[in-house]
Amino acid sequence: MKKRYLVVCSMLLNILPSSPIYAQDYDLVINGGRVIDPETLFDDIANVAVKDGRIVAISKKSMKGKETIDAKGKIVAPGFIDTHFHFQMPIGYSLGLRDGLTSSMDLEMGCAGSYIEKWYKAREGVAGANYGCAVSHEFARAKVIDGSNGDYLLNGPIAALETRKKTGWSVTRPTLEQGNKILEEIDKGLQAGAPGIGSTVGYMREGVSSREMFEVQKVGARYGRATGAHTRYTLGTDTTEVNGAQELIANALALDAPAIVLHFNNPGWRVTHEMITGLQAQGHNIWGEIYPYAAGSTPMNASFLKPESWVDDLGHRYEDTMLDPETGKYYTLETYKATVASEPTKPIVIFKMPAEDEAKWLTLKGVTMASDATAATPYDAAWDYPMAKLGGTHPRTAGARGATIRLGRDNNIPMMQLMSILSYNAAKHLGDTGLKFMQERGRIQEGKVADIVVFDPELFKDNSTYQQGAIPSTGMKAVIVNGKVTVRDDELLPVFAGQPIRFEPETKPRFEPISLESWNNTFSTGMPDFH
Repeated sequence: MKKRYLVVCSMLLNILPSSPIYAQDYDLVINGGRVIDPETLFDDIANVAVKDGRIVAISKKSMKGKETIDAKGKIVAPGFIDTHFHFQMPIGYSLGLRDGLTSSMDLEMGCAGSYIEKWYKAREGVAGANYGCAVSHEFARAKVIDGSNGDYLLNGPIAALETRKKTGWSVTRPTLEQGNKILEEIDKGLQAGAPGIGSTVGYMREGVSSREMFEVQKVGARYGRATGAHTRYTLGTDTTEVNGAQELIANALALDAPAIVLHFNNPGWRVTHEMITGLQAQGHNIWGEIYPYAAGSTPMNASFLKPESWVDDLGHRYEDTMLDPETGKYYTLETYKATVASEPTKPIVIFKMPAEDEAKWLTLKGVTMASDATAATPYDAAWDYPMAKLGGTHPRTAGARGATIRLGRDNNIPMMQLMSILSYNAAKHLGDTGLKFMQERGRIQEGKVADIVVFDPELFKDNSTYQQGAIPSTGMKAVIVNGKVTVRDDELLPVFAGQPIRFEPETKPRFEPISLESWNNTFSTGMPDFH
């Protein structure tokens, strides 16, 4: 009798967790939504239960919890992930959350290596979204060549508004001694746990040699981490753009290292995508980003906007392509020159591609949608600052994910594809570098972290424009970050559940200084020394 009792109890324990009688065991239940998991291709109506920050049950059976969300007619998908979000500030996270962004990273500009630890510390307990920052190639150069230093570097990518007032970081070729200091500064950031290296080599094409770029990627390779790059010739032609991607990719292959070709939705994008796709089929962890906008955003003093490049080489006119997002007016050659002199780091909008390509990029297999979100003003506003009062930014900052869903809806792009490029693809590639944080996200599966979006597939859309870039998206039923409801019915809540996206810091650096002597010893039989 005792044995039979034990068997019955065991059976009850196995079946009761999905029964309503255990309602109080769940912190949150999302009922009746269309659940999409891009990794397993699961796509069905189901209920999702969350407890202690993780998904613990996905079932058609009735489930109740302390908190519920009615998701009937809604999509239930992994929280959106962005690897190219420069606005790493409280109000920036808020804009992203309204657009479904649960994990926000900057893997292009990044943060100065010796400030990485402080950068993460400053966001503990005050970020609504998960946050991460690469170690910056550009800031390493600014520190070593221009002497840029100070607490403003704690702002990570936003610090470029200060460092770019000087020019050495962009145009100066470093000495061997300076080069080693640059590489050592990058190594400090990786030692502190940065998820990768961010390089803006396209803004530094005069100052960064092929050797320097190779050595920068070599620093990342020692840790097995990705280098993301605004490639050398972006913005450029359909030949130079591809050549820039080829530099990054060839270095990665030679070093057996991961790499991210950032925002390659520029001339030559079909060739770049075909190269990346072929390498992925061979097992290489190399991937690319796109965003669904024909226009980009950049500081006024970018070298590729000089008349000899933008007008003479690329054939553009300022009057058609260069927009001031604050005034809504286009520049002329005269106003361009005047603004470069008076406000060299002023952000502007640049029209560079046909609008009909926007939806095409969203159909590309294996890419990630990364917004390249730029800071709005005031960039240091509180998390609940009125978004309608923010200015001076590109619409992708507030609406890249809403735009993706809107364009997908208008062009019949499968929802599974959209959820892949908005979430899973980034998580998969970063997870494959060993980043545990991303191995547990980008999926709707039992046991995974509960970063979840619930949205109306017919209503979710962007509202931001080139004239008003910070108007938030609408149609988001709920955004859940680490199991906590952070947005409900398009209302941002005072919930700060964001966690750091990083590797565990290491006790020892992996930096290895370079020298001509060591190169000769490694790659030659012994070169004669001519003095």
